[in-house]
Amino acid sequence: MNDHVLELERVTRRFGDFTAVHDVSLTIPRGSTYGFLGPNGAGKTTTIRMIFDIIKPTSGRITILGARTALDVRPRIGYLPEEKGLYKTMTAAATVAYFATLKGIRRKAAKKRAYELLERYGLGEFADAKIQALSKGMSQKVQVLCAIAHEPEFVILDEPFSGLDPVNQQVLERLVHDLAKRGSTVIFSTHIMQHAERLCDQLLLIVKGRKVFDGTVAGAKATIPRRVLISTESSIEPLVKLDGVVEIKPLGESPTRAGTKDWEIRLRERTSAQAILERCFESGIVLHRFDHSEPSLHDALVALVAADAQTGGQA
Repeated sequence: MNDHVLELERVTRRFGDFTAVHDVSLTIPRGSTYGFLGPNGAGKTTTIRMIFDIIKPTSGRITILGARTALDVRPRIGYLPEEKGLYKTMTAAATVAYFATLKGIRRKAAKKRAYELLERYGLGEFADAKIQALSKGMSQKVQVLCAIAHEPEFVILDEPFSGLDPVNQQVLERLVHDLAKRGSTVIFSTHIMQHAERLCDQLLLIVKGRKVFDGTVAGAKATIPRRVLISTESSIEPLVKLDGVVEIKPLGESPTRAGTKDWEIRLRERTSAQAILERCFESGIVLHRFDHSEPSLHDALVALVAADAQTGGQA
């Protein structure tokens, strides 16, 4: 069995003179949770539509579950599109069951599974309510359940968190975790970094149709220097030539203590922040703040996007 559920090889999509996706190659391992990240209009949804053969690539090759087109493996795939819509006069349970039958589940089993899913993800008391009576967030959760009711081995969710309140975002995160535990491969697109940081094994960052980064969350964070933030009224000269210090950047007067300045110290990848603390102690640098925190995924991706802009998208 191929260990890859999806392979894109130099995929490009043009709309007239506009290139929406440019020369993207990607391999997604079986059983992974993979994030498609990027600003609005970056090319995420266009890429997903090509994966599903909704639109054809201008050039390049796509292989999904070993097939050349998603149309040949539809029963094994679950898909939540960006444009969401349900039959408003059907009940929540009937809607989930209906979509399950479209993927080959027998009617009785589909109905049973619909009620189980609605109960598990907080919609049990609304199972027999019509879609038009549900809130926007509830309707969106129903549509997510429609995408997974047939227990697909490969699931793609396009902006699943959009429009959900924080409580329902947590419910959806639990659903993604449950899919992963079951062994499904999950791709979801988002521009909300916190979800990607908590859920993803790997991620793709796409900007203006180009792949800027493809790797792990840790790998993305490692692309920017580690940093320490300090506040002191002392001279920082003893830190300037300390081995492992890449740059010391002044941040201005501290807003919390008069006469104190804030500094950002950027470190090489394997340099310990403890070395900064020890040098301060040895040199008599009085610290009013010492903050060493790992960069967030948001920090890393902002830096990657900025670096891509500086190179004109040629990185």
